[in-house]
Amino acid sequence: MRIQGISHSRLMEESELCVVEAAKFGTPAQMLVASRLISHPQTFQRWEAEHAQLMRGVSSHTYLHRQVVALRSMALTQLHRKAVFEYLQERSLTLSQRRRLMTMFHSMQDYTSSLIAEHTNYLRGASSYWCSHHLARRLMKDGVFAEPLQLYEQRYTDYFRVFCDVELAETDQEKRALEPMRALQPLLKKQLVEARREILSMAYSPEKVWREVEIRRPTGDTARLPALGRAFQQEKPHR
Repeated sequence: MRIQGISHSRLMEESELCVVEAAKFGTPAQMLVASRLISHPQTFQRWEAEHAQLMRGVSSHTYLHRQVVALRSMALTQLHRKAVFEYLQERSLTLSQRRRLMTMFHSMQDYTSSLIAEHTNYLRGASSYWCSHHLARRLMKDGVFAEPLQLYEQRYTDYFRVFCDVELAETDQEKRALEPMRALQPLLKKQLVEARREILSMAYSPEKVWREVEIRRPTGDTARLPALGRAFQQEKPHR
């Protein structure tokens, strides 16, 4: 039986509630992002307009199972969108590396303007990403937003970290240390493509669990491998 989809107004109402709840009861990172979003009216209004457009892409589908797939796709896009600033937060980069990172993802010539733009982009992207989880959990009961999407996020973080580490390596020593990671990039990208296809093609069934999640579930004898690209994570002074 096909279930009627959720209206645009309800999706927006729940999304705005998610931001308010994140500012009060979220993780430290969520509280910081949501509070900054709410405290800057222009940034909030821009997020609200962008998010409303994203929700139109979901609510335009008549039935719930189609809306679920649209919400999954939107969540993946927002996950990618917030990756640059998260990488900046994670890595201790030199000033020249930070400038190069901005030129890799921005057409602006001015470093400061690019950094400000990336920060506001992160605030809006992270907020919409958390809202997608809120909607999937509270309204749609879509199990894909649990471990399957978390596994994809881990893979994407690994891939993006390796990609940036390799591109930003400065010394010959750093480049040699990261050569195995460079060779691993095609495999990581292939795994991402496969994981995305799996997430978007899974039937809407809240109890369904991605088989790989079961395989990778800790049993007491297993432990998660260290994050990729560790060779580049040594602290460096800003120049």
